Amino acid sequence: MKRRTRGILLAGLGLGAATGAGLLHNRRPDRREHLHVTLFSEPGYLGRNRTLTWNGGKPLVVPLGRTRLSRIGSIRLERFVYRFRPEVRPPDGGILRRALVERLDPDDSGDGVYGFVAVHQIAGMFSMGRWEQAREPRSGVRLWTDRPGTPPLIPGTDAHPWHDVMVDTPDLGPWSARTRYLELGYHRGPVPRG
Repeated sequence: MKRRTRGILLAGLGLGAATGAGLLHNRRPDRREHLHVTLFSEPGYLGRNRTLTWNGGKPLVVPLGRTRLSRIGSIRLERFVYRFRPEVRPPDGGILRRALVERLDPDDSGDGVYGFVAVHQIAGMFSMGRWEQAREPRSGVRLWTDRPGTPPLIPGTDAHPWHDVMVDTPDLGPWSARTRYLELGYHRGPVPRG
């Protein structure tokens, strides 16, 4: 087997392994979501708003005072997950050909443009994926009346000191005034908290 043929076969094998690993990544149950939470000061998505972002990993605890909102009237959630989707976009043949035969003149600052564009197109030739909306969201916001980690039940009642928000909520009702801390992260589903 010639050296050139062996190199082409090894490159194809490497590309196939990378593609297979990426497709398996799509099926991993522990894949991280990115959560964008928009808090509104009034019910019905009205009033002042602030956006918080959670990038996966440990839950993010935010005191209400850090949001600069006096209360939270409504919450809007957007979840994104990185989806591996291989796509090959070959570079423009004319630009690639000109870049290969281009003579560089040290006195001309415009030289090398075709080479720059060709390298950029070759680098962007393999698009491995993109961020898209999560189909089965597992992350959300937990509203706390007190610092997170307090006892699971309020003494003398069956009420919890927290309230989970997993979908867009136009009106938080009594939790609008009770909330002191927000915890962004996984709260239900197959991934445990913490």
